[in-house]
Amino acid sequence: MKRIEVKLSVDVVAPLLDVVRAVADDLRAQPSPAMQLGDMDPDLAAAWRAELVAGQQADLDLMLGMFKEEFFRDGTITLDGSNAEAVLRASAAVRLRLRSAHLEGIEEEELESGAVELEELPEPVRRPFVCYLFLATLQELIIQHLDPATPES
Repeated sequence: MKRIEVKLSVDVVAPLLDVVRAVADDLRAQPSPAMQLGDMDPDLAAAWRAELVAGQQADLDLMLGMFKEEFFRDGTITLDGSNAEAVLRASAAVRLRLRSAHLEGIEEEELESGAVELEELPEPVRRPFVCYLFLATLQELIIQHLDPATPES
């Protein structure tokens, strides 16, 4: 099974984890915007919503669990088949919430390309924007290196 160790700057990533934690707390009660259930029987919707939120929370807990003592000691996180999909889902949920709650004034092309001048953003938007880019990079890393369709090296 493929496994990658990623060395990150603790000084850069630690403040972004505060953003992720805040969004994760928000997502404990509300599913990601991608998980809206639409018109459905209220009892079925409540049960499905509870299951979606529980799964989403498990993914978020797993992702945040990578950023514990070892990370703060040496800046390393490990990604492999046991956590890659959960980290992808958690990153997507956080990015969607960041986009809808903090980055709504930025065009999608600018968000996805990262073609935004950080200095031009209002101060309260800067950290969520950088967090959005960090999680996008993490997702790309997982897809490039842990995709089961790619041969192991």
